[in-house]
Amino acid sequence: MGAEDRENPRERRMHGASALRRGGAGERHRGSEPRPRVRLDLPRVPRRTFFPEYDPEAFGRMSEKIARFLGTGRFIVWMTVTIILWIAWNVTLPGNLRFDNYPFIFLTLALSLQASYAAPLILLAQNRQDNRDRITHEQDRKQNERSIADTEYLTREIAALRMGLGEVATRDWIRSELEDLLRDLELRQTPDGERPERDERDR
Repeated sequence: MGAEDRENPRERRMHGASALRRGGAGERHRGSEPRPRVRLDLPRVPRRTFFPEYDPEAFGRMSEKIARFLGTGRFIVWMTVTIILWIAWNVTLPGNLRFDNYPFIFLTLALSLQASYAAPLILLAQNRQDNRDRITHEQDRKQNERSIADTEYLTREIAALRMGLGEVATRDWIRSELEDLLRDLELRQTPDGERPERDERDR
């Protein structure tokens, strides 16, 4: 009895500590807010950023249009006419109507800005074209591989058909075999004395 009395308080303390742990965990679980379930069938909500957002494809298409226009003769003609009118306006008109006197600093700044923006736009258009060309080359290469594989398969099939046709009985061969069989039957049906005459007639 004494040993059991000494062990019971120890067991009681252990059971009490485990119960407190379970109770504390349950309280924490009940007190914390449930985590929202992630829906995998819905697109992820875009995060808010401080940087301006834009559509890369739309910007790329616009850059290609600008690059195509910059590479035409129409742009060169319009730019040449604009520069000639600019210089003529600021040289021939009175001083109070001029807005860019010699050495035409404003014109130089405008042309520098136009060149600084035109170069990256042209490079962007070239990169997009290179990507399209690379994808096209890859598709052509895959198509060529499929065509080569199909050609090899058809070649093997034709070779197999030729080998099979070599063993097929033709009409002439069947006719010759039937004629030989008929001749043998006639020879068997005729008496022995008539065979030479039949043979001489055949000759």
